[in-house]
Amino acid sequence: MKEKIIKKILEGERINEKEALKLFDFNLSELGYLARLVRFRINPERIVTYVVDRNINYTNICISGCKFCAYYKPPGSLEGYVLSFEELGKKIEETINLGGYQILLQGGLHPELPFSFYEEMLRFIKSNFPQIHLHAFSPPEIIHFSKISGLTVKEVLERLIKAGLDSIPGGGAEILSDRVRKLISPNKCSSEEWLMVMETAHKLGLKTTATMMFGHIETKEEIIEHLSKIRNLQDKTKGFTAFIPWTFQPKNTRLSYLMKVGSAEYLRVLAISRIFLDNIRNIQVSWVTQGPHIAQLALEFGGNDFGSTMIEENVVAAAGVSHRLSEEQIRNYIESAGYIPKRRKMDYTLLE
Repeated sequence: MKEKIIKKILEGERINEKEALKLFDFNLSELGYLARLVRFRINPERIVTYVVDRNINYTNICISGCKFCAYYKPPGSLEGYVLSFEELGKKIEETINLGGYQILLQGGLHPELPFSFYEEMLRFIKSNFPQIHLHAFSPPEIIHFSKISGLTVKEVLERLIKAGLDSIPGGGAEILSDRVRKLISPNKCSSEEWLMVMETAHKLGLKTTATMMFGHIETKEEIIEHLSKIRNLQDKTKGFTAFIPWTFQPKNTRLSYLMKVGSAEYLRVLAISRIFLDNIRNIQVSWVTQGPHIAQLALEFGGNDFGSTMIEENVVAAAGVSHRLSEEQIRNYIESAGYIPKRRKMDYTLLE
């Protein structure tokens, strides 16, 4: 079986779910070799891309109550906030002054804000900062907007596009298995709803990313199930620009009793993702959760994108993990790993 799988990968043939599961039994150096091979088959140049952007969390008030989140506050909490448009403007101005050109806008599922608030927020940003690319609202937020407004997901997206939405981040996917979701995020959208939002977005011409947060209660089979659902949708729509696997950070969460996943396991899953997702061009490494040195190593395990400068990041930081990198540092890490750093846009067109 092992020889057959290796032969398939070497010859550029697609592997199935059963074969992908067997990759967990390969030793790490074999996996790295195969993932690197696939990486250079899909992206032949030694270019590693990155984006200069800022994560802005417009509110931390959330009714989802996910067990893995250390950031949210329940409605009525004294620590809850909603950013004013003035505060939002200041953060974006600061981002532009630091050379940023994209905003990743995400927030909690706030029970009292009307859908019009989100439309106005996008209009405010676009009218004051027309040059900014708005990468905003992951699928759970879109489902939430649909529920509070009584509009279909398609109608919600059409109205957000009209207000200035440029693309959608792949957050809220966690693991696309409903067994896992019922246990760790019972009030969040189902895996079917997550995929439906993405499919609708792709059909409307929006590009999106896809993510996976692993290293909590999922099984290996469920990791492959997740990858398979992403690959199937990509076959259908070609709308995902990148895949970003990252590890769950247990500190300060209701799952803090779980052991933190080590870097070897991270590299293993990253490599399997690169091999299996033969129709997604870019695999992003996660220096935010792994630190810059493991992220460098991840470039030898199939990664070809260093992610974002993250001028601001709150959610992972709330779980006690805080790595900060300037654009210059990112470029240095990419170069010292033997690659050529290039700034990119969300759709991976190069800016240099």
